[in-house]
Amino acid sequence: MSFKKSTVLLVSGIGFIIAVVFATYVLAAIKATNDSREAGEAQLQIIALDLESVLEKFETLPFALGYQADVEQALTHPDDPVVIQRLNLTLQAIQRQSKVVAIYMQDRNGMTLASSNWDQPFSFVGKDFRFRPYFLEAIKGRAGRFYGIGNATNQPGYFIAQPVYPSGAVHGSVAPIGIMTVKIDLAEFEDTWRSSESPITLTDQSGVVFLSNRPAWKYHSLQPLDNAVQNDMSGTLQYANQTITPVAALPKATQAGFGAHLTRPIGRLGWQLMLFPSQARVQRVASLWTLAVSLLMGTACATLWAMYQRRRRLQERLESRNALQRAAVELEQKIVQRTQELQLANQNLEIKYVKLKETEHLLRSTQNELVQAGKLAMLGQMAAGVTHELNQPLAAIRAFADNAVTFLARGQATQAGENLAHISAASARMGTIIGQLKGFARKSHETVAVVDLAQAINASAALLQNEFKQHAVHLDIEIRESLQVIGDTVRVEQVLINLLHNAIDAVATVERKSICVSLEREENTAVIRIRDFGPGIPEQVAQHLFAPFFTTKPSGKGLGLGLAISSSIVQAMDGQLTANNHSDGGAEFLLRLPLLQIMES
Repeated sequence: MSFKKSTVLLVSGIGFIIAVVFATYVLAAIKATNDSREAGEAQLQIIALDLESVLEKFETLPFALGYQADVEQALTHPDDPVVIQRLNLTLQAIQRQSKVVAIYMQDRNGMTLASSNWDQPFSFVGKDFRFRPYFLEAIKGRAGRFYGIGNATNQPGYFIAQPVYPSGAVHGSVAPIGIMTVKIDLAEFEDTWRSSESPITLTDQSGVVFLSNRPAWKYHSLQPLDNAVQNDMSGTLQYANQTITPVAALPKATQAGFGAHLTRPIGRLGWQLMLFPSQARVQRVASLWTLAVSLLMGTACATLWAMYQRRRRLQERLESRNALQRAAVELEQKIVQRTQELQLANQNLEIKYVKLKETEHLLRSTQNELVQAGKLAMLGQMAAGVTHELNQPLAAIRAFADNAVTFLARGQATQAGENLAHISAASARMGTIIGQLKGFARKSHETVAVVDLAQAINASAALLQNEFKQHAVHLDIEIRESLQVIGDTVRVEQVLINLLHNAIDAVATVERKSICVSLEREENTAVIRIRDFGPGIPEQVAQHLFAPFFTTKPSGKGLGLGLAISSSIVQAMDGQLTANNHSDGGAEFLLRLPLLQIMES
């Protein structure tokens, strides 16, 4: 199928679907509107019957109350408190039984003489209501009816008034001597209407809403009122001097639902009961129908699309099968080629690995030889002092031996024994010196063991004892805590000897020839501090202090490898060797090593 033909079919299909959906919405909206009007007519008829029933129920109550025996006596003797009180109690009992808001009696001048609410703060007794339309009608001999907000209680209600005539007089033949009025509460209808989704209102003859399930519409008119109507309402205080504005003047959200409506006349005052069918319900029903048709159309389109896709998938599957066969052949060729390349790369990698291992072995051997060379260099520097240390006991042995021979010749065995003891002690001292030299000079095999740092410090100091004496250097050793680390004892001593030897050189030309060595713990680290009182470390030297072949000593005094080797040994033990100038003068080297328990964990 060509692209142009496919586009035309797609556009046509979309246009058809849109037309069907739009037609469905229009037809569903018309049907829902008709159904809503029919349901509204039925609901309006039920509400009207209930409302008419309540209004007619109390229509004859004020007429019948006019025949009470105390009514005529109260009207003819308004100053008799006994009669007035008896009538108050009677009206109160009837009001409570009939469930009306209030029952009260007025004289022909509109003054209230008795009322069912006589004992309430808002009692009608003594109030003048002759301005009310219901009084004006009843005093003329006709039934008075009126809806308005109470002047005393500020509560709205429906007022029914009947004239009261003297006993025995024919109604209409003489003027009324008083008025009997009943006030009815219609608010219960509003509570019933609130369950309705559609707005319901009851308007008076002027089109003012006084009952509604939309509270915001109350005391607003359906149409703007002219000045004459407004003045008439103000004169009767029908709505307590409220300014009546049209519902259409309310905010859009408040007047939602106001529009087309159904109407039925109610009562004898020209009231209109109105129901505004809910447009939201119409739109909801139309939307549901549209959604249903849309789902149906969507299902049909999805089915057709699935069939079309299935056909395409079968064709694509056939094409894919052929493509896979071609790809399999190409892949097999690439796998063979790639396998050959990987084999060649693997051979090259094995060759490089062997060379790397050889280089690593050579580097390690060179490093060990360099460490050993450093030790031998130190031994060379200590040779003169060691020779002096050995010459002293050797001379003593010779003298004691000659004396022992003389004492034996004289037969003085005791003195000869004492000389032999001196010879034994001198030879033991020589053995100790030679043992320390052999232990320090032997080639390390990188064996890892527990190193007692206090013993290592003392052993290093012992090897350099002659150096300290020769240069008149005072050595102060402070072991604050006996600490142990994991490492090579010989290499630790090598580091300490190198640092002590450098410290001796540093104080050789100064007045205060003193070196301080301390051992202490800082958290999980052993710290050895070696401080001298020499000139300190120059700033330009500090940057290259641990670099190989860097030295500040004269030619023949060193190769510049001592600190570099020492730093390498300490790093191999997971330690750190640093140097700085002390605040009180001189240089200070800090050797930090992890403690034994930390290494084990």
